[in-house]
Amino acid sequence: MDIAGRVALLTGASGGIGGALGRRLIAAGARVAFAYGSHSEEAEQLVAEANDAGLDAVAPAGDLADPGTPARLVGETVEALGPINILISNAGYSVRQEYTDVDPRAWERTLAVNLRAPFLLAQAVLPGMVERGWGRVLFMSSVAAFTGGVVGPHYAASKAGLHGLLHHLAPRVAGHGVTVNAVAPALIEGTRMLPAAPDGGPALPIPVGRYGRPEEVADLSMAVLRNGYLTDQVLGLDGGIHPR
Repeated sequence: MDIAGRVALLTGASGGIGGALGRRLIAAGARVAFAYGSHSEEAEQLVAEANDAGLDAVAPAGDLADPGTPARLVGETVEALGPINILISNAGYSVRQEYTDVDPRAWERTLAVNLRAPFLLAQAVLPGMVERGWGRVLFMSSVAAFTGGVVGPHYAASKAGLHGLLHHLAPRVAGHGVTVNAVAPALIEGTRMLPAAPDGGPALPIPVGRYGRPEEVADLSMAVLRNGYLTDQVLGLDGGIHPR
């Protein structure tokens, strides 16, 4: 289950969760493509930290709403670092809207980034993982997939779709040493997609009494990546918002 030396493609690397995940991957000795859509300085900082640790790394850029971006990111990663062993589809798009205000453009962009892009990324990397007999795919979902959430129907639907996607993919590759799972966080501090109530407080009650931390998402994600017997699962990390 050693991750050292393996090639990982991490999307959304310039965000709060992406930064924490990136640093965990560096500490584990992975060679990482830190993909981002904006805020290049955060992704380039991760590359610098990886290089300082003696690891190869790149920071490919691309808008995942473009259907051609996933294949290009995979191609650039393979060219720079080698075949991809780990895919962490972490990038997300979130604009808070009431169901009455969601227009087709908002719906389509949300589904494109949050659901279509993860599928196209997985579609591009899974055959190679199966052929080599080892691979990890991790989708970043949300508690909104279970509860409907507070961001809007477009966001909840996109994250719920990830669950159907992983339940389709996981059993088809499980016998080849490849796992497919998702982590479903809620209200993580230090992220650009953190929704808030009108008074600036938490958007919904959290039983543990605080926001989650990006490092907590990263810790759980790394445990999932290291476990070859865990597959076809969605692991909630929501402070007790949705017990199940």
